[in-house]
Amino acid sequence: MTGWKEKRAIIQRYDMTAEGYDELHSQEQKAKYDAALKNWKVTFGFVLDVGCGSGLFFQEVSTQAEIVVGIDISHKLLLKAQKRAKESESVYVLKADADHLPFLNGFFNGVFAFTVIQNMPQPSETLLELRRIMSVDGRLVVTALKKAFALPVFMDLLEVAGFRVIKFVDDETLKCYVTVLVLSMLTSAT
Repeated sequence: MTGWKEKRAIIQRYDMTAEGYDELHSQEQKAKYDAALKNWKVTFGFVLDVGCGSGLFFQEVSTQAEIVVGIDISHKLLLKAQKRAKESESVYVLKADADHLPFLNGFFNGVFAFTVIQNMPQPSETLLELRRIMSVDGRLVVTALKKAFALPVFMDLLEVAGFRVIKFVDDETLKCYVTVLVLSMLTSAT
């Protein structure tokens, strides 16, 4: 499996920090959520939160979606996410790898990948997998750490994967770029 050694290191890192994850990251994650969702009325049927961590995003989207599925590769973070999922009848969690998602093509109307791409051994492959499970008229939100990706490299990754940027945030207060994407016209027919 491509990049398994790198993924195992990521699992270990997030499992080790799971207990203090919310305290360390909740403020930063909330700022990303706000930047992505500002001036955008989210109305989705089925939502996928890729790399859901402890489930911080669930409350942001669960009232506007029919079903929310959170996936993560860290077992210990998923235990925390599972507790949050119990607060809503429409939120579910599943252990899964973002490069090999166990979902049908075009199943999700909304796909969110906060703080995921920089952790993946082959970000281009991850983006193609996210495109596969996204509906033709869906939206994908992807963030990328600025220190991990030069802006032109990140934008090229998105374009090559077949996405068109409809919203871009490069706020000085954020450590990452925030993008809202749709399928490009060239790829939506394929």
